[in-house]
Amino acid sequence: MKKAMILTALIALPVGLSGCDKKTEAPKVEAPKAEAPKAEATTDNMSGMTMPAGSMMGKGSGTVTAIDAATGKITLDHGAIPGVGWPAMKMGFSAKPELLKSVAVGEKVDFDVTVTGTAGEVTAIRKQ
Repeated sequence: MKKAMILTALIALPVGLSGCDKKTEAPKVEAPKAEAPKAEATTDNMSGMTMPAGSMMGKGSGTVTAIDAATGKITLDHGAIPGVGWPAMKMGFSAKPELLKSVAVGEKVDFDVTVTGTAGEVTAIRKQ
């Protein structure tokens, strides 16, 4: 009987231990996806950008892609504007009518911008 118990233990031990090296995996839980704020009907692509409160000023350069004098808007395809922490993008800015008259679509320009929140206003513009 002693031999039968030892033999049973020797057979059961490897079978019982065969699952010991397998790691149990916790179920994968995905974090909820945050929905980016919807852009307005302009070409702005500023989702995910953090903007401090208050106004900031910066200088940029780019190409005029559209002018809408009736609404006081100018669209610029501009390079990065480090002064306000913006990457290169194409976006619309507000501007005073006299500034809009000084440039045309397709011209390369240097400009000054004041940013409040996520809205930018071109305060000066010069042809390159």
